[in-house]
Amino acid sequence: MDTEGQLFIATVGEDAGFAADALAQITIRSTCWAVSPWQSGASPYWSLMNKLRQEWFSNIRSDLLAGLVVALALIPEAIAFSIIAGVDPRVGLYASFCIAVVIAFAGGRPGMISAATGAMALLMVTLVKEHGLEYLFAATILTGILQIIAGWIRLGELMRFVSRSVVTGFVNALAILIFMAQLPELIDVPYAVYVMAAAGLGIIYGLPFITRVVPSPLVAIVLLTAVSIYFGIDVRTVGDMGDLPSTLPVFLVPDIPLNLETLEIIFPYAVTLMVVGLLESLMTATIVDDLTDTTSNKSRECMGQGVANIASGFLGGMAGCAMIG
Repeated sequence: MDTEGQLFIATVGEDAGFAADALAQITIRSTCWAVSPWQSGASPYWSLMNKLRQEWFSNIRSDLLAGLVVALALIPEAIAFSIIAGVDPRVGLYASFCIAVVIAFAGGRPGMISAATGAMALLMVTLVKEHGLEYLFAATILTGILQIIAGWIRLGELMRFVSRSVVTGFVNALAILIFMAQLPELIDVPYAVYVMAAAGLGIIYGLPFITRVVPSPLVAIVLLTAVSIYFGIDVRTVGDMGDLPSTLPVFLVPDIPLNLETLEIIFPYAVTLMVVGLLESLMTATIVDDLTDTTSNKSRECMGQGVANIASGFLGGMAGCAMIG
């Protein structure tokens, strides 16, 4: 091939390479313009906003329905746990409200509810009986402080060493405790209670075969409540378990002497509450991780539980943790 032909081919090749580079740059720029700031993730601000949108606004309808079911279920549970602890039902209701709201922002495991629980209530009985309610509030605050420290030293990472058999035993034990707790409500009661219980179970387990648009427990609660009110059926209600509060909780400081003697009283209870609360919370988080095939920040969950319990103690509630129920 002559020199002129080689020069022509080289020139065409350079022009083609230049055109390809230019086309690639145009494609990249057009792609960047086509992708919204929510998707590009180029800025930390947009990345944060995208994360918030995914966590809080990606499934609003299902979140609202799930929250409504949990709220209705928490009311009788909180009253029952208050009775176990030997305190006024308002203490359990305030605790459930405060802890559930705070942990939604401070926790490390989406899709998990925290409130007053039976395991924590059992540990408070002696403290309330011997020293009074104010010491319970102080122990709740100290429990929260200890849980924050546990999260700060990354104590939650130890959950990696908990075996599957332990988690399975934990869930089975909770199922047995929940079942046993319901038995007193089915002993020496009118015949209508058994009919309502059977109807509720039928709706909860049968409705999903027809539709999943609305959670079946929510349908059971609303429908059976309406039937009970309309026909005047004589069944025990939540109001029969204790007086419901008519106001929101208010900020208070426990009326106790701030000295070493007080610390000696509340510290053993606070340590026990901290350990039990974190064990139940972290094991529940592990279960939710497996069910949703996602991961959670166990250290953040520890600190979130601590912040929630501190808020509960200052707002007239008792200590709580994550729960399955």
